[in-house]
Amino acid sequence: MKWNNIDRWHILKTVLLGQMLSLFICGTAVTSQYLAEQYQVNTPMFQSFINYSLLLLVYTTMLAFRTGGDSLRQILKQRWWKYIFLGLADVEANYTIVKAYQYTTLTSVQLLDCFGIPVLMALSWFILRARYRLIHFIAVAVCLLGVGTMVGADILAGRQDSEGSDVVIGDVLVLLGASLYAISNVSEEYIVKNLSRVEFLGMVGLFGTIISGLQLAILEHKDIMEIQWNWKIALLFIVFALCMFGLYSSMPVVIKVTSATSVNLGILTADLYSLFFGLFLFYYKFSGLYILSFVIIMVGFVLYCSTPTQTAEPTTVPQPCNAGLDNAALKLDENDSETPAVAVHYTRGESVVVSTD
Repeated sequence: MKWNNIDRWHILKTVLLGQMLSLFICGTAVTSQYLAEQYQVNTPMFQSFINYSLLLLVYTTMLAFRTGGDSLRQILKQRWWKYIFLGLADVEANYTIVKAYQYTTLTSVQLLDCFGIPVLMALSWFILRARYRLIHFIAVAVCLLGVGTMVGADILAGRQDSEGSDVVIGDVLVLLGASLYAISNVSEEYIVKNLSRVEFLGMVGLFGTIISGLQLAILEHKDIMEIQWNWKIALLFIVFALCMFGLYSSMPVVIKVTSATSVNLGILTADLYSLFFGLFLFYYKFSGLYILSFVIIMVGFVLYCSTPTQTAEPTTVPQPCNAGLDNAALKLDENDSETPAVAVHYTRGESVVVSTD
C-alpha cells in the first residue's frame, strides 16, 4: 500500500463524518447522565420513544406521500415483517445497553460493547459479502487497543467504582445489546445501499414508535408520572431528542459513503468526547491516557479507511449443456430468418450464377 495511491480526501471526509456521529452520541450520553444524576430521571425507553416519534413524523410522512413501487403502501405490503424484526432489534439494542448500567460497571460496558464490531464484521462477510484484508483486522485490533487504553484511564481515574447489583446480568445485557446493534447496522447498510435512506428511517420510525410505545406503557409509565417537570428537564429532553434524531438521520449517509464497520470504529471516540464534557459538568479526573487512547483509536480508524473492502461476486450457476445447444439453435434459426435466401444455379457451361431472393 502506497500513501500516494490513497484517496486522502475520502479518508479525511470519513474521519470528519465519523466524529460528527461521535458528537451526536456524546450529546445523548451527556444529557442522559445529567438527567439521571441531577434530577434522578431514568427513562431510556421514553427518550427512545421521542426519537422514533420524530422519525415517524418526518420520514414515514415522506413515504406516505410517495407513489409507485417505493410508496409506504407497497413497502408495507412487500417487506412489513422484515421491518418489524429490524425495529425490534433497534429498540431493544438501545434499551439493553442503557439497562446494563444498572447491573454492571462502566468499564465492563465499554469493553464488552466492542463485541459488536467482530459480530458486525462476521454479518457483513456473510450477508453483505464484504471481504477484508489483513490491514483491516490490524486496524480493528489497534482501535480495540485504544479502547483498552481508555478503560485503563478510567480505572486510574476511579470511574469504574459504580459497581452494579449483578455483574453477570449486566454483562449479558451488554453482549446482547452489542449483537442487536450489529444486526441493525448491517440491515441499515444493506437498505441504504440497495433501497433508500428514507425507507430505512421511515420504517424504523414507524415500527420503532409502536414497539417502544408498548414497552414504555408497560415498563416506564410510573417513572414518567414521577418526573418533576421544569424548563431545565424539558430542555435536556429536547437536546437529547435532537442529538438522537441527528444521529439517526446522519448515520445512513455516512454508512452509504463508507460501511457499517467503519462507522462503528469511528464512533469509538464518543466516550472520550463524553469524558471531556464530564470534566466540566461532573468533575471527572483527567488522565493523559485519554489523549493517548484517542490518538490510538484514530490511527486504527485511518488504517481501516486507507484500504477499501472488497465485495465478493455472487457465484454464477453454470447452465446445462442442452440449454446452451437450444440457445445456439435458436440463434441459428433467428439468423436464418434474417439472412436473405441464396440460390445457386449451374449452367451447361460450368459457369456459376448466384442469385439472391
